[in-house]
Amino acid sequence: MGLLRGFATAVWAAAWLLAAAAAAGADIPGGLERAFPIVEPDYGHTKLCLAKEGLEAIQRIKTPIAAVSVIGPYRSGKSFLLNQLMSLSCDRGFGVGHMRDTKTKGIWVWGSPIEVDIDGSKVSVLYLDTEGFESVGKSNVYDDRIFALATVLSSVMIYNLPETIREADISRLSFAVEIAEEFYGRVKGQDVAFEPAKLLWLIQRDFLEGKSVKQMVDEALQRVPNNNGDKNIDEINQIRDSLAVMGGNSTAFSLPQPHLQRTKLCDMEDQELDPSYVKRRDQLKQIVASMIKPKFVQGRTLNGTEFVSFLGQILEALNKGEIPSTGSLVEIFNKAILERCLKVYSEIMGRAGLPVSVDKLQEFHKLAKDEAKGLFDKQHFGKHHAAQSIIKLDEEIKKVYRNFGQANEYQSSKLCEARFSQCEDKMEHLQIAWGQPRKAINAECQSPVLYTCFQMLARSRALFIKEYNNKLFNWLVIFSLVMVVIGRFVLKFFLLEIAAWVMFAFLETYTRLFWSSESLYYNPVWNVIVSSWETIVYSPLLDLDRWATPLLSMLLFLTIYWRCLGGRKGIAQSLLPLYNGSYRNSNRPRTD
Repeated sequence: MGLLRGFATAVWAAAWLLAAAAAAGADIPGGLERAFPIVEPDYGHTKLCLAKEGLEAIQRIKTPIAAVSVIGPYRSGKSFLLNQLMSLSCDRGFGVGHMRDTKTKGIWVWGSPIEVDIDGSKVSVLYLDTEGFESVGKSNVYDDRIFALATVLSSVMIYNLPETIREADISRLSFAVEIAEEFYGRVKGQDVAFEPAKLLWLIQRDFLEGKSVKQMVDEALQRVPNNNGDKNIDEINQIRDSLAVMGGNSTAFSLPQPHLQRTKLCDMEDQELDPSYVKRRDQLKQIVASMIKPKFVQGRTLNGTEFVSFLGQILEALNKGEIPSTGSLVEIFNKAILERCLKVYSEIMGRAGLPVSVDKLQEFHKLAKDEAKGLFDKQHFGKHHAAQSIIKLDEEIKKVYRNFGQANEYQSSKLCEARFSQCEDKMEHLQIAWGQPRKAINAECQSPVLYTCFQMLARSRALFIKEYNNKLFNWLVIFSLVMVVIGRFVLKFFLLEIAAWVMFAFLETYTRLFWSSESLYYNPVWNVIVSSWETIVYSPLLDLDRWATPLLSMLLFLTIYWRCLGGRKGIAQSLLPLYNGSYRNSNRPRTD
């Protein structure tokens, strides 16, 4: 019994510990109720790298995401401000340092997003804490990357500035201005392809008398006279002009100091803080909540996985060059769109069904190119720097078109070779050379594939005509000479001999001087001769083209036999035509 009682006590204790761990899940190291790094500096503190732990926390989110980030100089109270916005104490929220060096390295995210309802949809709000500007041991390029990353990722960006606005604070907004001009200005009032963060100027100061923050911001954005033509002043004045145009996308707000003893703020409750601070802080919460909207990219919201992918694209663009630029950012964003456009172009070109004629291929090329560029115009990022992406799209389309052209030539050559082989096979089997072979060429080989195919067929037809005419011409010359011999020596018919000589002279002189092979082939007189010849030679009863040589040999033998060996009685007379008389019976007188 004691053993069972001890075992039951152990089980109960284990269950209690599990329940306590589950209840305090926020405090265990693996819980989400804490801050995670999502972007960290590299060893040289010049570029940024992704942090796996924080990205895994974001990827769990299935609802649309909106991000609120706080930027500003180091030791300006950014982490404490975020904890105040989320109603978290310092020991539970973002780490707050009281030392002279910066506490936050890179960009951190609060692991448990706050769900809010926006236009009837649940949105997960992420709070981002960024590394402060102008800290020791960093380059200005690194600060620019942090600022640029927060500009692109956030839905609301709080620019936390102590006391007042300096020229350097305005200069640092140049990247945000370029982003706004490239992305937001182009699509304002339309379906937003990409909208940068809304800017909230937050000035924390010890006094609220005098000028309001709105007046301070307006004065800071007024152009500064530049009589000496200072280049730096011109650049800042351009930023001022752009920020003034973006006035509808920014808000100014002031916040007094929470307490004079800043190092003890984390140990104080709200009732210990300055009442004016608590009141303005609650107003700030309402303003931030009213500015929050889900992050839209290409007309759709981003969940956790898509947000992490979007972050990877931005980081690739910012780390691409020595200095982060809007052009590199636009190029990276448009990279996936270019791939989709090229895919659409290739799909349309694939419908052509190679091989086709050059004109048909160009028609498909024009149609596919217009479709791809139309898709790019609808989905591309940026306004000014997008021109480079358009040039790149044209270059890639030209490469794909050249590949299709080469494939078309290859397929055409294969088809032409197959058709030409078919023509040759049919011409070998067909016997009537004038009618059926020529029809076979026209019907089988003249396929509108490519101009090269026509050239090949034209050459094959010209070769056929030349060989056919030469063959027929040679046979007719031999026939005329044979008729000369027969007319003179066999039949001894003078007119037949003369006609044969005239035919021979006609063939050897007039036809060679005035008729080419092709003109002879289509000449009506020659057609009559050819038709007569083919009727005799290619007769269905006796194919003289095959039996001509044996028959001529036999006729020659019979002719010689009939002429020279006509009868055995007259052999001596035929061979030796001597005097036919009797010597004994001669009546001629004999002389002495």
